[in-house]
Amino acid sequence: MSNPNFEDKSGQAVPQCTFAARVNDEWVKLTTDELFKGKTVVVFSLPGAFTPTCSSTHLPRYNELAKTFKANGVDEIICVSVNDTFVMNAWAEHQESDNITLIPDGNGEFTDGMGLLVDKSEIGFGKRSWRYSMLVKDGVVDKMFIEPDLPGDPFEVSDADTMLAYVAPTAKASVPTVVLTKPSCPFCIKAKALLDAKGFEYEELVMGKDVSFTALKALSGNESWPQVFIGGKLIGGSDDLEAYFA
Repeated sequence: MSNPNFEDKSGQAVPQCTFAARVNDEWVKLTTDELFKGKTVVVFSLPGAFTPTCSSTHLPRYNELAKTFKANGVDEIICVSVNDTFVMNAWAEHQESDNITLIPDGNGEFTDGMGLLVDKSEIGFGKRSWRYSMLVKDGVVDKMFIEPDLPGDPFEVSDADTMLAYVAPTAKASVPTVVLTKPSCPFCIKAKALLDAKGFEYEELVMGKDVSFTALKALSGNESWPQVFIGGKLIGGSDDLEAYFA
């Protein structure tokens, strides 16, 4: 497949478009002015909802880092794909995407205006977006990261961590943290307070709702609550966490 030469549109206004979307089972029209005017917005665009890299890495990492972006001046994170609104809504239901605004560029008008609409007919996709990301300030492109013009679906520079390094070079991305807790457990309360004090964002899995006693033992090898995992490593209970931070 031969792709056009991709133009870096830094310093230019984003294309003026209206997107047809379904929100709460009603049709709504979203304009680029509504999405970008007076805001600092991170945009990332990808070839298609439900596609492997888009689902496994691209969208989840932006969703995971959304609070860090917000703490560093980003008002909104938008994901654009040349899919219709029904596909994008269904994809959202299958993803952790609560921190992302998914925009259906069903006709490809916005993507074409960015000069990044490419022909993927050889794999049955028709016209789709090349993968890229950009920082937009008050409707004007401040910075673009466009994937290299290589065969396939390169994913080297439009990722969330590259964008965060540009937006806030000194910001530290949160370390994935999970706490397995039991309702009314004082040691669980202590562990969460320790994490809060250290500025850790964490996911809490509660016994009887998100996790079972059997799962606690299988995952941690322990029978006591809580059990804290940081960056893929078992830290242990509240006393172990206190020692970890000492």
